[in-house]
Amino acid sequence: MTRAFADIAFTPSVKVRQDQEGSRSAYAALDCGDLITRDTITEIEAQFIHERDGFYQATVSETGWPYVQFRGGPAGFLKVLDEQTIGYADFRGNRQYISSGNLTGNDRISLILIDYPNRRRLKVLARARQVAAADDPLLIERLRPDGYRALPERAVLLSVEAFDWNCPSHIPQRFTLADLEPQLGSLRSRLQQLETENEALKRQLAAASGTSNA
Repeated sequence: MTRAFADIAFTPSVKVRQDQEGSRSAYAALDCGDLITRDTITEIEAQFIHERDGFYQATVSETGWPYVQFRGGPAGFLKVLDEQTIGYADFRGNRQYISSGNLTGNDRISLILIDYPNRRRLKVLARARQVAAADDPLLIERLRPDGYRALPERAVLLSVEAFDWNCPSHIPQRFTLADLEPQLGSLRSRLQQLETENEALKRQLAAASGTSNA
């Protein structure tokens, strides 16, 4: 864990709870003033983000209620713009605009990105800025996924304040059809081969049976 993430996540009440549970000493080194505070996105995080086809996003309303939403799209729709900024094109959905409205009153946002097959998880804390599509068409085009025909309503730019990699414990190992396609392709080819061989054997047996009857 980096100090930047601990500075935000380890509030006084969290530290009290850590003391009660006996884990505070394990994180005490993160309080040292000579550690780097601010996180920057490296090639490792950038590649991980680029490969994801969805993430969980949390915002908070002015009444204090958190709202968690899953956002999905083609792999790479969440883009790394520089070492401190990620963003995505926001398309029209059910038109409730809960996340968008929450960010208008409180720009804090949290993302969780998960690689289920490899049981890896990245948590991101950021500040969000929304840009209407009409206000910056070039930005919208930059964030728009390749080949995606729907029109974005806005861009969401996230200034990364901190991130943290989670341990793989308790992350279920799940696979999508895309993950399994190489294996499924081999199975389909083998099945087709067996079906072809089976049909050939049937024809041979039928021919042999016809010869013996004659």
